[in-house]
Amino acid sequence: MAGGIRRARPEARIDVVPMADGGEGTLDVLVDAHKGNRRRVAAHGPLGEPIEAPVGLIRHATSAVIELASIAGYAMVPPERRDPLKTSTIGVGEVIRAAVESEIDEIILTLGGSATVEGGAGMMQALGMIFFDREGRLMEPPITGGDLERIGRISWDHPPANMENVQFTIATDVLNPVCGSNGAAAVFGPQKGADANGVRVLEAGLSNWAELLEGICRRRIRDEPGTGAAGGVALPLLALTSAMIVPGVDLVAEATGLAAKIAEADLVITGEGCLDRQSMMGKVVGAVGRMCNAADVPCLAIVGKTGEGVEECRAVLVNWYTLDAPMEQTGARLVDAAHHVAAENL
Repeated sequence: MAGGIRRARPEARIDVVPMADGGEGTLDVLVDAHKGNRRRVAAHGPLGEPIEAPVGLIRHATSAVIELASIAGYAMVPPERRDPLKTSTIGVGEVIRAAVESEIDEIILTLGGSATVEGGAGMMQALGMIFFDREGRLMEPPITGGDLERIGRISWDHPPANMENVQFTIATDVLNPVCGSNGAAAVFGPQKGADANGVRVLEAGLSNWAELLEGICRRRIRDEPGTGAAGGVALPLLALTSAMIVPGVDLVAEATGLAAKIAEADLVITGEGCLDRQSMMGKVVGAVGRMCNAADVPCLAIVGKTGEGVEECRAVLVNWYTLDAPMEQTGARLVDAAHHVAAENL
């Protein structure tokens, strides 16, 4: 986009600000903004395959950034194998364990772009939780979305050393709760490969899992905004650890100093793959647009396409431009679109 703007207005001063909302790319944006470092940890992917997962270290290596999308991400599963009844976050737990045992003070867990709807149960197995089915039999790892309904009892007597000293900051890309008609199974299950019966199984399983966790923490957490992100991964951390949920886009905006840059701008251009109703629910475009409204700066979006509820985005966007192009043409089309936008609006 910057290249297209320079073609139309060579004299323009352009601040390029990488953004993310908790999904893919959030780790890189946060590490670069904080001038941190990266490490790699051996773990298992959403289908149990061995992977090398990235971990970011920031704030003088006192905080670790762990991105679920790079460990149990939707893009990591071949299209023909996408089924949230069979995927797990066990690798996320393996990476968290490695960070906790290194005596880190804080873990920033970014949730978005997951292939899973198992409420973080697989993650908790890797962190030492033991699961028993309704007949009292031990449930072997990894637990998947299709297993949640069978859980009868859980035990977490031996968490990783130093776990009680770690603060979890959970950065989510959506504000949905974990259960119900607006929850992880109903809204995101079909996007991840679940059919109607699969959604029913996942919803019943998440409800069962939430009830078990609520029985331990003695408070209702299933309705908390953001617990539906990444198939409910925040749920057990919210119940059993020192954890807070924050919008991922807010965390990134603070790290990049976005508000100050917007205040100095004459025009802000943002974008995403599909502009629709969900763009206003914790996503980058909605957040950037609101910040621009507050600063009385016009905001435009360049997007791949538009979807249901797109007109709701007019509350924060002056206008939007669609590429409607094959994926391989995205780069070239972005340059052309930005050139057009700059010529019309600067």
